[in-house]
Amino acid sequence: MAEILAITNQKGGVGKTTTSLNLGVGLIRSGKRVLFVDVDPQCSLSYIMQGDSSQVTVQELLLRQATAEQAIQKTPEGDLIAASPGLSSMDLVLNQMGKEYRMREGLASVAGQYDYIIIDSPPSLDVLTVNTLTAASQVIVPALADIFSLQGVGQLYSTIQAVKTYCNPNLKILGILLTRHTDRYILNRGMRELLEDTAKEIGSRVFQASVREAVVLREAQAARQSIFSYAPKSKQAEDYQAFVEEFLLLQGK
Repeated sequence: MAEILAITNQKGGVGKTTTSLNLGVGLIRSGKRVLFVDVDPQCSLSYIMQGDSSQVTVQELLLRQATAEQAIQKTPEGDLIAASPGLSSMDLVLNQMGKEYRMREGLASVAGQYDYIIIDSPPSLDVLTVNTLTAASQVIVPALADIFSLQGVGQLYSTIQAVKTYCNPNLKILGILLTRHTDRYILNRGMRELLEDTAKEIGSRVFQASVREAVVLREAQAARQSIFSYAPKSKQAEDYQAFVEEFLLLQGK
């Protein structure tokens, strides 16, 4: 049965979609079966993976208008259930009792076919995020080493605690991944220490691996490729590989 991972933060696209893609591709390179699910109305992961948002998407899955099997697309980087811009109105459309469980129910039929299902969650605290957290077993939070990310982690933790109380008691924050990071700046080192203190307070960790800032990551996005496909010998590919290895170590796999 697949382990379902929610990749989310409260800072928009800062490292979130890149982390979802490169973690998943890194796991595939390690021999794991991975399904990507894009739940962000901005459709960034779907775009980078060359998914087609005009086909059956996660919106139809959440509305019970299609099955997960019907929604899965084959892309150059892996299997994907794409997002659609219509997800931005889901707070208005998805209002029936039990709405928090739609994602969990929708993915149940394909969970046995994968080792990991990676959900790229929207940055807003809405019904889509609650659905993602209700379906997931673990949360990974990409973050910058700055005060705004620190505030975002606190806000996200409050939401996760509410979901644990009412919908998913086994949910846990696996860790915080520092992206666009450099230890050359004293401020970044100080903020990392603050994030580590915050992570301890919420029963989590800051991953030892971090992703260094570089234009090559944006170039890979523009090329609609993972860092492993676009620049396999780059330092950032090394960073994401180190993150994948640390992740698997924590999973005991």
